[in-house]
Formats: sequence, structure tokens, C-alpha cells
Amino acid sequence: MMAETHDELLRALHDEYGTALWRYVVWLTGDRHFAEDVVQETLVKAWTKPLVLDQSDKSARAWLFTVARNLVIDSKRSAASRHEFSTDLLPERATDDGIDALLDSWLVSDALGTLSHDHRLVVVHAYYQRQSIAQIAAELEIPAGTVKSRLHYALRALRLALQERGVTQ
Repeated sequence: MMAETHDELLRALHDEYGTALWRYVVWLTGDRHFAEDVVQETLVKAWTKPLVLDQSDKSARAWLFTVARNLVIDSKRSAASRHEFSTDLLPERATDDGIDALLDSWLVSDALGTLSHDHRLVVVHAYYQRQSIAQIAAELEIPAGTVKSRLHYALRALRLALQERGVTQ
């Protein structure tokens, strides 16, 4: 392999050993794309070491294959390689199975149980039956101002009860 310039020597190395080097790395790893990267990096290392380019064909070939093998080993030993894995199947996406809503309803139901009967009654009418203040007042036969007052204090007590159970705002 006699060529005149540094770049011509590198091109000659690629032409002569590139395919064999690529096949070797594919044989080592089974990954064709990774093999292309390793061959490229191996040739870049050869380009930065002019003494390698000036060696005989046999020693240049041995050096290239040794560098390629070492790059494969280094890649497999790297932290990224140890912590990553490939898969053909994507993981399941999270779906709303209603469990969170069920747990929340239990929590609110438990907190409602701490309210007085009158306070719990106005909360249930207002938030669960979706009644207006006037409708609640008419149904419970109490003044609208009393409904508002009970609802205010009921919500305040409910907030405290939920905070005691670990719910934060």
C-alpha cells in the first residue's frame, strides 16, 4: 500500500480494510449501524496516528482490528451500555382505570363523615345534587343566609379534615 500523502494513505486503508473491518465488528456485535460508527472511529484514530499509516500492510491491518475490538469492548463496558436496553415492544401507556377517582371519593367520603349533620347536608345538596342556594333553602326549609353560612363553615371544616388526611392544596 504505497501512496504519496497522509490522506491518500487513509483512503487506501479504508478501501483495503473498511469492508473487512465492518464485517468483523458486525460479527462481534450483531449491530450493523454500530459497526459503521466503529469503523469510522477506527479510521479517525488511524488518521491521527501517522505512524500507523506508514507501517506495513500486515501491521496496519492488525492495528486497525485491535483498535476496532477495543472500541467495541469500551462501548460495552460504558455506563450507557450497562443501563440501557433495547426492545421491540413499546411499554404500555398509562390509562385511567378509575382507581385514583375511587380512592379520592373514599377520602372525601371519610372527611365528610367528620362534619356535623347540618353541614354535611348542605354540602351534599350543593356539590353532589348540584342545587342552588335557593333550592337548598326551599328543600331544607331554612333561610338562604343560613345555607350560605353552613356551606362556608362546612367547606372550611372539610378542608381541615382533608389536610389531616394528607391532602394538601
